[in-house]
Amino acid sequence: MCGIVGYVGTQQAVPLLIRGLRRLEYRGYDSAGIALQSESDGLRVAKAAGKIVNLENEIADWDFSCHLGIAHTRWATHGEPTQLNAHPHTDTNHEIAIVHNGIIENYRALKEFLTRQGFDIRTDTDTEILVHLIRFSYQGDLTKAVRLALTQVEGTYGVAVVSSLHPGQIVAARMGSPLVIGHGNGENFVASDVSAMLDHTNRVVYLENGEIATVSANDYHVTNIENEQIIPQVEEVSWTLEQIEKGGYDHFMLKEIYEQPHTLQQATRIRLNKDEGIPRLNGLNLQQEELRRIKRVYITACGTSWHAGLVGEYMIEELARIPVEVEYASELRYRSPIFDPESVFFAISQSGETADTLAALREARYHGITCLGIVNVVGSSIARETDGGVYIHAGPEIGVASTKAFTSQVIVLGLIATLLGRMRDLSVQQGQEIIEAMEKIPDQVEHILSQADAVKAIAQEYYKSNNFLYLGRGINFPVALEGALKLKEISYIHAEGYPAAEMKHGPIALIDENMPVVVIALRDAVYDKVMSNIQEVRARRGRIIAIANEGDTEIADKVNHVIYIPETYRLLTPLLSIVPLQLLAYYIAVMRGCHVDQPRNLAKSVTVE
Repeated sequence: MCGIVGYVGTQQAVPLLIRGLRRLEYRGYDSAGIALQSESDGLRVAKAAGKIVNLENEIADWDFSCHLGIAHTRWATHGEPTQLNAHPHTDTNHEIAIVHNGIIENYRALKEFLTRQGFDIRTDTDTEILVHLIRFSYQGDLTKAVRLALTQVEGTYGVAVVSSLHPGQIVAARMGSPLVIGHGNGENFVASDVSAMLDHTNRVVYLENGEIATVSANDYHVTNIENEQIIPQVEEVSWTLEQIEKGGYDHFMLKEIYEQPHTLQQATRIRLNKDEGIPRLNGLNLQQEELRRIKRVYITACGTSWHAGLVGEYMIEELARIPVEVEYASELRYRSPIFDPESVFFAISQSGETADTLAALREARYHGITCLGIVNVVGSSIARETDGGVYIHAGPEIGVASTKAFTSQVIVLGLIATLLGRMRDLSVQQGQEIIEAMEKIPDQVEHILSQADAVKAIAQEYYKSNNFLYLGRGINFPVALEGALKLKEISYIHAEGYPAAEMKHGPIALIDENMPVVVIALRDAVYDKVMSNIQEVRARRGRIIAIANEGDTEIADKVNHVIYIPETYRLLTPLLSIVPLQLLAYYIAVMRGCHVDQPRNLAKSVTVE
């Protein structure tokens, strides 16, 4: 992994490919490369470790004209992020080039086989094995060679292949790692993400698992791995080019934090039925009797989405009185989970392509239970492989550290919890109260954002700290986890989130005058308990930053800093309490000189284990 873009048409390929790679930078990467096909020069390949600008320097003095090429940004899995290991990789004859996202799990066995056949393996990557396997299978038909090679592969892939032996042709294939064909006028594109080609076309074909496409300037043909003809469905992307630009903000992350009033409205738009106190979620594809029969809810996700799932657990168990299990997808897939046949399984993923979450989803499907998705990307793998679900409608999220997707996931989980509750014992009045509170959330987030300068001032005081502790109780414990994760992701500061009461069972040993402690202390049933935890931190001279409700004058005397947020329905407080923590992480990272949108070692859509 991480980003693929290919072009065939009448325009100069290099500027389009470089621009496409820049659109994919948000996914995270550590090297980049390009392969160009021209009638006079055959294949020309350039690669560079580091940023795309290094690749541009590599090809700055090239003098050529070509109209077909593939390019790649790599996030290292097999082999260090060096120029040698960067994609594209070529066969020994330098006649076939490939770019690849994913992991070939049986690459060692394939490497041994190819070595015995006399192939010279030069890199540490699993991808180079693929290009030699294609060469081994080649008998004059590039598409057939790709198909035969992939029948021997175990693992995941999204690949684009070009050859000097087949001018004007790109072969693309997908298994587990997303790949999209962009359909233009006398030109076509291949990419791992629609953002790479959105300034040229919004008409796309999402390849399904096991499909192979042969793409030329004026046409494309799709077959499956068994060589059966597929009639692809052309879809129109609703995202606009403006949505994937910074729009005057210094970073995509800051833009996306400030987009949350709008994205929260989008997530609830036309879904709020205040008269009956019942959200409209027709995408679940479940009738009322089916909703009433649910005896258990499973939620699986990774990272930030897992934190959203933890918030959902509190919501569903309290409003619907249904037991909920929230599992790390990476763990669930390797356990032997016991699924209740009268349960539902929710897979949460911003991209809808997260490899571990997809694998956990497939495990649940194998057990025959109802599987639903909560995703952002329309047409993604999770959206296609579930029985139904809810789109969060957050629009493209470019910053690697998720912000607006988290709050949209949480409010959608609130809608689901309210719907399940209304199918049981939650009254009309209670449903109406929750919906009325949801309607106010966007304006309340806007109000919090208007106080960003106060958060920035706090960041100025603590940005040189090396450790942070985040504490929360009840439904705001997952917010403490998410706040700590945001700081870790983009500032590289060690931060931990804990239930506030657990602090005294270990982490309290770390607290001294150099330890900033962020405490979510809202006026709810555990407020007095959290205040006791604050006193414990004060007694050890810890520096306390509190997230508190407006009007709480008691807390100011007990902490070093207070960031105030409006009051809302108790189970919706994470939608507000997370916003200042997002801002705090952002400002600290900027002050430390970190690359906010592309933090080191991270990728936006993790399509490998």
